[in-house]
Amino acid sequence: MELGMTTFAEVMPVGDRPAPSAGQRLREVVEEAVATERAGLDVYGVGEHHRQDFAASAPAVVLAAIAARTERIQLTSAVTVLSSADPVRAYQEFATLDGLSGGRAELMAGRGSFTESFPLFGYDLSDYDELFEEKLALLLKIRDDGPVSWSGRFRPALRDAIVYPRTDDRPLPVWIAVGGSPESVIRAGLLGLPLAIAIIGGQPARFGPLVELYHRALAEGGHEKQPVAVHAHGYIAESDAAAVADFYEPYAAAMSQIGRERGWGPMTRQQFDALRSQSGSLFVGTPDYVAEKIADVRDTLGLDRFMLHTSVGTLPHEQVLRTIELFGEKVAPQVR
Repeated sequence: MELGMTTFAEVMPVGDRPAPSAGQRLREVVEEAVATERAGLDVYGVGEHHRQDFAASAPAVVLAAIAARTERIQLTSAVTVLSSADPVRAYQEFATLDGLSGGRAELMAGRGSFTESFPLFGYDLSDYDELFEEKLALLLKIRDDGPVSWSGRFRPALRDAIVYPRTDDRPLPVWIAVGGSPESVIRAGLLGLPLAIAIIGGQPARFGPLVELYHRALAEGGHEKQPVAVHAHGYIAESDAAAVADFYEPYAAAMSQIGRERGWGPMTRQQFDALRSQSGSLFVGTPDYVAEKIADVRDTLGLDRFMLHTSVGTLPHEQVLRTIELFGEKVAPQVR
């Protein structure tokens, strides 16, 4: 089973602690990715956002900086907002990353939980589903060998085009990232693409029917078994009390801010404790506790990869590094 970390390069103020600058946070992200490889973990992901509170609007650039400092770890977007991207440019960026890293790049394509990129790049939110479907189809054509002739609604047509550079030895890995939409799960299965599920609330066991639906769609599409991953929030410390003390305030601040934008109530301690329980979606606690929760979700959903997202609100860099160290040294051996 693959284990790893993800980040959005969060730059949120927490209490009296000011937000770091975007540049500082991005440099910390590179150091955290280096620490992830040093800890013996398998994958590091950087998500794309176009907001003041997230510094990583260009994941391929951040991952390229990480590639120059690492040798083994897989490098993935988490996610690329393909709906508002140009599939030609997205392919070029990640094929370039793949070459720089010696074949370690992945593109994780999603429709986007936040919508700031749509007006920024001139797209209408009423085309939300159609944009993703069309652009994913083009991306998959581009990664196949041979010239591409294609026309659609949202970008100029291609005539016998081959997009360069090409990847060495393998097609560029493309995953589909979903937040719980059955339609997206079915699409991934019918296309034979790996599936990544973001579980940021509720109970992970409730995603079991979606995974079953994905496997049925794979079979219907005539495809072999593909990897299934989960992305979830969490934090690891030497004691439960320390984990809660470090993580609750930045997590609650971030989730409450997003809640205000989306019409949710503020995050309460009672909600946090429920999410941190054995059946909940937060992986917060000691190495033994987090390892047990990851193993339970692995067995329940049949996972091939688990990715821990720690800086939901901006945690101090030293705390993130310590979580990575504990994840690699104490959690990973138990899970494996």
